[in-house]
Amino acid sequence: MADFDKQANKVIAPSALAHVVLQTGDLERMTDFYTTFLGGSVTRRNEMLAFITYDDEHHRIAPIGLPRISPKVRGSCGLDHISFAFPDLTTLLLAYRQRKACGIEPIWSVNHGPTTSIYYRDPDGNRLETQVNNFDTNNAATDFMESAAFAENPIGTDFDPEELIARIRAVEHDAKLKERI
Repeated sequence: MADFDKQANKVIAPSALAHVVLQTGDLERMTDFYTTFLGGSVTRRNEMLAFITYDDEHHRIAPIGLPRISPKVRGSCGLDHISFAFPDLTTLLLAYRQRKACGIEPIWSVNHGPTTSIYYRDPDGNRLETQVNNFDTNNAATDFMESAAFAENPIGTDFDPEELIARIRAVEHDAKLKERI
């Protein structure tokens, strides 16, 4: 039996991040955007909210419609972005092309060092990151983040997704493609 009175030096960590709820003034538009952006589907919807999934979880994103809500104020405190990971660079760039074909254009493409990332904005102005890890292990990524190169430039260097696609087609090695300039 669990000892609920035992003192601990830290709180038990959750097993996973389950979902994100986004308040919106336009539920229809946000639902359409996220189902398209994530290649997802609506598992439950009513006039006030939609549960959207793209994997084995019953919902990952849930826009909730609040008609009298104020627009997002850029430059204010709060969530900066939500990040979605892909298994490899080719898949990240395939998803980029598929989004582009749906009229969803990126706002920023950057190699942070630990990740290669493509950012977007949803209809309410929330930023979304799609990313692939550049290192094979978390320890290797942490080592890079502790390096002088990262200290000198912790944001990263911009890249052109179309140029990376051309380099993949030229059969350039994945590790070389993920190197930060």
